[in-house]
Amino acid sequence: MSVLSTEKVKILLNLMKILRYRIFVKGRVQGVGFRPTIYKYAKNLNINGFVCNTGKGVLIDVEGKIENIEKFIEKLKNSPPPRAEIKEIKIEKLDHIKGYKNFEIIKSIPDREIEVEISPDIATCKDCIKELFNKKDRRYFFPFINCTNCGPRFTIIKNIPYDRENTTMNEFKMCEECKKEYEDPFSRRFHAQPNCCFICGPVLKLFDNKGKYICEGKDAIKEASELLKEGKIIGIKGIGGYHLACDAENEKTIKILRERKKRYEKPFALMARNVETIKKYCYISEIEEKILKSWQAPILLLRKKGNFLPEEIAPNNKYLGFFLPYTPIHHLIFKCNKNINILIMTSGNLTEEPIIYEDEVAFKMLKNICDFFLTHNRKIYVNCDDSVVRVFNKEIYFIRRSRGFVPSPVLIPYYFKKNIFSAGSDLKNTFAFAKENKVFLSQHIGDLENYLSIESYKKSIELFKRILKFEPEIIVCDMHPNYFSSKIAKEIFSNIKNISVQHHHSHIASCMADNFCKNEKVIGIAFDGTGYGVDGNIWGGEILICDYKNFERVGHLRYFPLAGGEVSIKEIWRIGAVYLYVIFGDEFLNLDIDFVKKIDKDKWKIIKKMVDKNINCLLNSSMGRLFDAVSSILCLKDKISYEGQGGIELEMRIENCERIPYDYEIKKENSVYIIDPEKTIKEIVSDIERKTEVGKISYRFHITIVDMVKNICKILRKEREINKVVLSGGVFQNTFLLSKLTNILEKEKFEVLIHRKVPANDGGISLGQAILGLFKTENI
Repeated sequence: MSVLSTEKVKILLNLMKILRYRIFVKGRVQGVGFRPTIYKYAKNLNINGFVCNTGKGVLIDVEGKIENIEKFIEKLKNSPPPRAEIKEIKIEKLDHIKGYKNFEIIKSIPDREIEVEISPDIATCKDCIKELFNKKDRRYFFPFINCTNCGPRFTIIKNIPYDRENTTMNEFKMCEECKKEYEDPFSRRFHAQPNCCFICGPVLKLFDNKGKYICEGKDAIKEASELLKEGKIIGIKGIGGYHLACDAENEKTIKILRERKKRYEKPFALMARNVETIKKYCYISEIEEKILKSWQAPILLLRKKGNFLPEEIAPNNKYLGFFLPYTPIHHLIFKCNKNINILIMTSGNLTEEPIIYEDEVAFKMLKNICDFFLTHNRKIYVNCDDSVVRVFNKEIYFIRRSRGFVPSPVLIPYYFKKNIFSAGSDLKNTFAFAKENKVFLSQHIGDLENYLSIESYKKSIELFKRILKFEPEIIVCDMHPNYFSSKIAKEIFSNIKNISVQHHHSHIASCMADNFCKNEKVIGIAFDGTGYGVDGNIWGGEILICDYKNFERVGHLRYFPLAGGEVSIKEIWRIGAVYLYVIFGDEFLNLDIDFVKKIDKDKWKIIKKMVDKNINCLLNSSMGRLFDAVSSILCLKDKISYEGQGGIELEMRIENCERIPYDYEIKKENSVYIIDPEKTIKEIVSDIERKTEVGKISYRFHITIVDMVKNICKILRKEREINKVVLSGGVFQNTFLLSKLTNILEKEKFEVLIHRKVPANDGGISLGQAILGLFKTENI
């Protein structure tokens, strides 16, 4: 048999009208089954060539008949793998025909510059669940089942490209059968990097809290599920860290968990067997059900139907945070015990610390909380807590953006000429790396108040630097002089130019960027608990006229003293007492309200002296503190055990009623509008003295805040001819306030922007810092 020369093959190809195209795809295209899908499309359409990963995306080189290539490109655009997200496709016709004889997946091509997007971790897919419970399948009950459509991604990657040797799965050598699947282009596990089985994969083991080995494999799952039903607390190693799990219908165990974890009132997250179970306890819309079943599998806040579950789960709250099983281990626990319908699945940590992900740390730090540990030997490279969302106006509204969404970038309408690192805030911290037109926000790090949080912050920065091949040229920090985030960033990047930006300007810029807003003047309403102001005071009830370059503080809540600083933020009765003292003077102690009767008079004498002599007192214009003051005056909370609790419980007590806003004043002082709630507080006190229901007072207070914002916006529109209003800051996690305010502003013909891609709280600050850094350095 004669063999045609290469030259003759090329002549024949030209006669057959064979064309060659090079296609380059950017976006989330690695770790999501992209190359196997391309392979199948090419084979089905008789196209030859290759596909491979690069540091910038996926490169496809194809030869075939024009009609087949057109169909191939159409399928590529319209039917990518379900977890992929294509951001850009470049198609180039090449004159030189190579004469490829088949189509293949070739080894990754390294790049000096990295632009590829790493996939977030993905909830177990339906196909894997089906195999998991199929007794004839070789992975029946295998707790680490995965494929190209699901499984760990971000939390196991150490470097890029996303190949097995660059993940924590590099310790596990595939057996022959797994390797065969991995190399079979028609297998669902073709180039699935975490691919493994009972023979070659990680092993699940059960230990008691003293480290004593109990059992492993299927027995460990069965035993753990029985222990949970018996009322035990188990530390379960998941994708991004350890969860503390217990039976959510066992009130006694929940109380024990709260006591051991020192988390006395903050709501716990709940994992339910299925959506039908959740529907017994909460109202669920079609959109909410879709979010629950999505591959991101976030915790979703849902309105309770009634008090059918122990109140200890979410004290004084009308909402429950539910999510569905998203790892094989979760599915197996529910499968093994039909009597378990709902589990508490709260982050495995001590209060205010990051989720623990390292085995040694878990056994050391959680042994006094957990009775047992269900763990395994697949390492988690970086911790990643669960995302928390709710639905607002039929779309996702983030409370915490983390697992399932990170490290996907937020696109902005400008290009960074220089790489920027933004350090974020000290509370609910995320940092961000910005390059080209993308801002990569980190997972939720948490509050930078302890060693573990700071170490997590540092390690995550190093990981992002590697997977993005990123060296910052500019550092952007909050102007607060004592922020840990700023100090650490300056230490890590000590030789790099750094700039400081104001906290509330960052909030507004974050929301603008979130909405892909170009640089323009807007009315920014930034309401939160604490942010360092340019005058050295605590800001938080801010009305700004700003763009990405500059901001002008055109209004704010009236300043009130914050006696003792941090202690008042925890013991909010102090805030209520100071507000009443400033408004009523010493006569406030004669008010006929329960709040005054409960005040510790000896402590009050000290606080009064601090205010009178301005000792350890900070002035604050914070909307969050105003909510705390009202919450305490209404005797809802004297002390809080988690951030924002006073405001949350005030919102939860709202009773809808037809009542007008309380009175207040807007007065101009030195060209700045001061919103003075003195009359509001006085009328609230009068309502309390008249025994008005707390729910009606709360409703009226909320609509008063709405009225304040509406009127200040109308004043500014008339003066400045600006019609776009941007709402940001943690106070806007209050969806009653957000709903009423957006509705009334839109009725007044304002264009209103709210957050959609990042949280309104400090978890979104790093996005705003990045784009402010871009403009302040003229880096566009």
